[in-house]
Amino acid sequence: MSNTDLRRIDREIRATTKKLEAVQRGELWPLNGRERRALLRAAAGGAYRVARGRSAGRAETQMESTSSAAETRLNAELSALYAERLRLINDAARAKAAKRSSGWW
Repeated sequence: MSNTDLRRIDREIRATTKKLEAVQRGELWPLNGRERRALLRAAAGGAYRVARGRSAGRAETQMESTSSAAETRLNAELSALYAERLRLINDAARAKAAKRSSGWW
């Protein structure tokens, strides 16, 4: 393990954490194209139904489920990054222990 690998993983963890916080605040920039299209489609459909004097309940449900799916995706990415970071640290510790045990007195 080199420090550059660990720094890269840490940078990705920070970026993913920022994206997750932005999604929880309701911002659109961290969403991927598919999620953004679904959210905007639901918003447009809900606005159309409200303009016609009907309830927008289904559109609101679709928007909620899309944002929760984005949160789930980002949480999964974050846990995968933490697992990768842990693997890098464990590999480095194992290599260091093997190097120490192979030396002679």
